[in-house]
Amino acid sequence: MSLLTQTVKSGDWKNEKHVPEIEAKLEGGVAKVKVSVGSEIEHPNTLEHHISWIKVFFLPEGGAAPVEVGSYEFNNHGESDVFTVPHVHTTFKTEKPGTVFALSMCNIHGLWENALELK
Repeated sequence: MSLLTQTVKSGDWKNEKHVPEIEAKLEGGVAKVKVSVGSEIEHPNTLEHHISWIKVFFLPEGGAAPVEVGSYEFNNHGESDVFTVPHVHTTFKTEKPGTVFALSMCNIHGLWENALELK
């Protein structure tokens, strides 16, 4: 039996972007985080091939487990010529530095992850 964690990828593949890109800053106890897939190399984002969701987690320094900060679904992939772009912004309060984790799900290529230290 294999574990779900064994299926998560972290390196870009072919000419498409799948790894969630994280930008984050911590100022005065407020963390501002931007996560996107495909800012430099665009992901196709068509009905047949798209990013379904992004999840953002935070593991405070010294914490035992990450906390889910947000879960974002992208539900429009071409209906009425509207295409969802997988970019999210979130803000949360924390008095501790730590690590921001992001997961993204491509409907064809599966789960992708990235992490960034937040200081």
